Amino acid sequence: MPSYRYLAKKINGENAKGLVEAPNIKNASEILKDKQLIIISLKENPWQQVTDFFLNVMNRVRSKDVVFFARQLSVMLEANVPVVKSLHVLIKQTTNPYFKLIIGEIVDDVDGGAKLSQALKRYPKIFDNFFVYLVRAGETTGRLDKVLVYLADQIEKDLAIKGRIKGAMIYPCFIFGVLIVMGIGMMVLVVPKFVSIFEQSSIQLPLPTRILIGTSDFFINYWWLLIVFVGVLISGVYLYSRNKAGHYYLDLLKIKIPIIGTIIWKTIMVRFARSLSSLMVSGVPVTKSLQIVAEIVNNDVYRKIYFQTAEEVVVGKTISSILIKEKNVPLLVTNMISVGEESGKIDKVLVKVADFYESETDTAIKTMVSLIEPIILIVIGLAAMGLILSIILPMYQLTESFSA
Repeated sequence: MPSYRYLAKKINGENAKGLVEAPNIKNASEILKDKQLIIISLKENPWQQVTDFFLNVMNRVRSKDVVFFARQLSVMLEANVPVVKSLHVLIKQTTNPYFKLIIGEIVDDVDGGAKLSQALKRYPKIFDNFFVYLVRAGETTGRLDKVLVYLADQIEKDLAIKGRIKGAMIYPCFIFGVLIVMGIGMMVLVVPKFVSIFEQSSIQLPLPTRILIGTSDFFINYWWLLIVFVGVLISGVYLYSRNKAGHYYLDLLKIKIPIIGTIIWKTIMVRFARSLSSLMVSGVPVTKSLQIVAEIVNNDVYRKIYFQTAEEVVVGKTISSILIKEKNVPLLVTNMISVGEESGKIDKVLVKVADFYESETDTAIKTMVSLIEPIILIVIGLAAMGLILSIILPMYQLTESFSA
């Protein structure tokens, strides 16, 4: 839980300072007021982000753990095993120590009279709003086992798409990494030996060779500048992304990158359509469904669009009439939603949209993979040609000067 550093005064006028744990700064303020403290300053603990980082690394619940949780719980509920007993069994079957503790706390809440959805809501980093609302819908309709199977399937589909994208990127990243290491090795170890030969001659070195020598000198004498530049660049991008406007424009840049951007926004369309359809079928109001979808979409551009859509739907506008104005939403999506709204089968139409873009995402990934290999070959070929020309041309001139 986040912690906040405070400076306050007691009723008797004495100063008080320390840390208070609370979900947000408003709750932290209320806790201090309940202790009859007059707040002078209250701000987030500066070490909180570092602490959170290490806690997230150490106490991490993977998506696969959540899939296992949903599937196993579904099987036991379908066999009419009570929820509390089912959760006790899951504690024994779960291999993740941190997740064991979480499930134990969920058992305590449910055993104390809370619904499963209420208990899950306490852990938003593990069970997002989409998961919680569908579980709540399952509890209401008496189809909790079916809902849990559906949730497990959806998480696995998301993981499959992410896996295909990561798998497609491993090969080019490895090749480019090897090229960079080899290039630096050539500049530091090989090129200086040729430079000493060229310096002893009086020939005018061609431009490619002068560029190669200059690059080599830079890597040998000013390598630290490169490290500083990379460090400043990474820090600058990180700080810019922490700013609300900066994060928005970086997310906009992601969806505009050729090929990769196409895969990103098509993946977002799959999640939007499938999640909205599931929530609406489960009886969640349209406005709330759009807000939940906005929260689970990992892109500020589309998050803003869906929150805005939710606000305008409240005043009686249709989803399609709002989305049609957004240039980052494909016309196909708005047209399909419009058809669904007119026919009263928007949930089924959204499933069709999700299936279409899932197929399109697969095609885009295959296209990217097919383009990567020739691009890598071209880069390697150009680098090799440049290196050869830079060394062969002066060697040729040197030979000619000797023969003359």
